[in-house]
Amino acid sequence: MRPLLVLALLILCFVLASVLAVYSFGRFARQARGKPAHALPVSPDATALDRLAAPLLAEHENQSGLLLLASNLDAFAARALSARQAGRSLDLQYYIWEDDGLTGRLMIEEVLKAADRGVRVRLLLDDINLRGNDIASLGLNAHPNIEVRLFNPARNRGDRLRRGLEMLLRAFRVNRRMHNKAWIADGRIAIVGGRNIGDAYFGAGSPANFRDLDLLLLGRAVAQTERVFDAYWNSAATIPLLRLARRRASHLPRLRRHLESLHNDERVRPYLARVAERASVETLIHDRARLHWSQRTRIVWDPPEKAEGNGQKNWLIWALRPLLLSAKDRLEIISPYFIPGDAFTRELTGMAERGISVAILTNSLAATDVAAVHGAYIRCRYPLLRAGIALFELKPYKHRGAISLFGSSSASLHTKSFTVDDHAGFIGSMNFDPRSVSLNCEMGVVFEQPELVAEVRAIFADETHPHKSYRLALSENGRLRWQDRGPDGPRTQPHEPAAGLSRRLISTVISYLPVQSQL
Repeated sequence: MRPLLVLALLILCFVLASVLAVYSFGRFARQARGKPAHALPVSPDATALDRLAAPLLAEHENQSGLLLLASNLDAFAARALSARQAGRSLDLQYYIWEDDGLTGRLMIEEVLKAADRGVRVRLLLDDINLRGNDIASLGLNAHPNIEVRLFNPARNRGDRLRRGLEMLLRAFRVNRRMHNKAWIADGRIAIVGGRNIGDAYFGAGSPANFRDLDLLLLGRAVAQTERVFDAYWNSAATIPLLRLARRRASHLPRLRRHLESLHNDERVRPYLARVAERASVETLIHDRARLHWSQRTRIVWDPPEKAEGNGQKNWLIWALRPLLLSAKDRLEIISPYFIPGDAFTRELTGMAERGISVAILTNSLAATDVAAVHGAYIRCRYPLLRAGIALFELKPYKHRGAISLFGSSSASLHTKSFTVDDHAGFIGSMNFDPRSVSLNCEMGVVFEQPELVAEVRAIFADETHPHKSYRLALSENGRLRWQDRGPDGPRTQPHEPAAGLSRRLISTVISYLPVQSQL
């Protein structure tokens, strides 16, 4: 009886400490909120990006321009060039910004140069990946034209033990993150999609890189993206960095010194060469000749209140659900983490049973960067395959005969997209998993534009080729089989291909645990 009493007391103490921590942080957050700020108004010809956008928008009134950024180098160049041509504002919102990698530092350099020219910079970062390391952020924030705010931050910055304890006591709120990705220049150009700012997202990672998609936007969709940014920037979950960490005068000079050596690194050459080749955002658009215009384009997003557990549940998926279920002939989904849950599984299998072609591409166990998520996905494969759904799993590069920009041996799928028939699609930050649906804040672009849909479908077809992905099947006795094309032709494998024992063990154990809602 006594051990039970001790356990009950410990639980009670933890609950009381948690309530106190939540109350204390809430009181602090209300006092620490920054002053409201909003997107600056655009002008017909005040900046280079104004002069680029204004005549295009005059030709395509009330439409949005969309350019697919599939190439890692073009995705980097689009951000760098828009920063270089910005003359008014940069509004940047990211889940991850790696300040110690090659591409993350190159982007910081572009942001600093823009601020030096007088451009107003607002940088909004989710706090979870900073881990209390605020050196680069404080350096940026020390610039008079740059302000950094953090979404759902921890108060404890440097002390790992205290930070860990705070996060444990505030676990319900801390578990809800801002997964959005948006780069907005002068209110004229926006880049929205799946890429964070970091080496793995632009092909410079080691040992692995991500396959991803972004959309460069012009027109109405840019204004919608700005409204999303403003909602997060001014939300109750966002706190200015300086209310959390003390200002030190040495941070900005220290950051500049840190960036000076960047151009001595041989790895910067492909990125700076692509920026020089494209020369301007206008060249990037016209050289590609793939800027599509559509009146039926909109930004869909979870409001920041989702991070507080307030309001409607599962905002974004409910906005996307009617489009997903509207398919008459074909639905193709790309999601690096795919845990559809019982309800969505029933809807997908019902579509397949009605004769709709449903195909899904996700990571193989060997390719995924989160083996635990694959464990939750394991249980979903059987009902999907039994209904006739085509299920593909991406191979890592080392099993595809291809390499990344710097010879990395592996790759993971990071694209989050789907296409409906031949007319509509989505590209954004949302995975088809419980974390994106119920916990994280997400955003993306819904478009009705047949030529753009054809581009995304071509990528799906390429990535699901037998040289690049496994196609799953069920044997006569109901066992999973992985089919692909190897050096000697078609082959079928009876176990998770190319995955080590530890990965297989982790995913198998996770498949039996009731943790699906947290993955």
